[in-house]
Amino acid sequence: MTEREEHERFHHLARLGWDLRGLGYDISLVIPATGSPVLQMCTKTGAELHITAIRRYCGWVFTWRPWWARLWRRDRWVVAHADNAADIIAAEVSP
Repeated sequence: MTEREEHERFHHLARLGWDLRGLGYDISLVIPATGSPVLQMCTKTGAELHITAIRRYCGWVFTWRPWWARLWRRDRWVVAHADNAADIIAAEVSP
């Protein structure tokens, strides 16, 4: 991944983090020394989700899963440029 793509990933995650924070969620942006940044979200029930931004054929998308999930879930993603991405994620993770 190029440096430009890494900056784009960070920008998308930071924007989403602010939007989710505005909806009342606890958010942490984790930037490891090696690897890609991840947005940690604590749901209203206390579950911890990891949200990542990945580049797909349709552009950048956010994907989320519980901390223990390892598999790509086709129904757990939203286009990063969507104005309501935070609302979609909040609705999907709320009981």
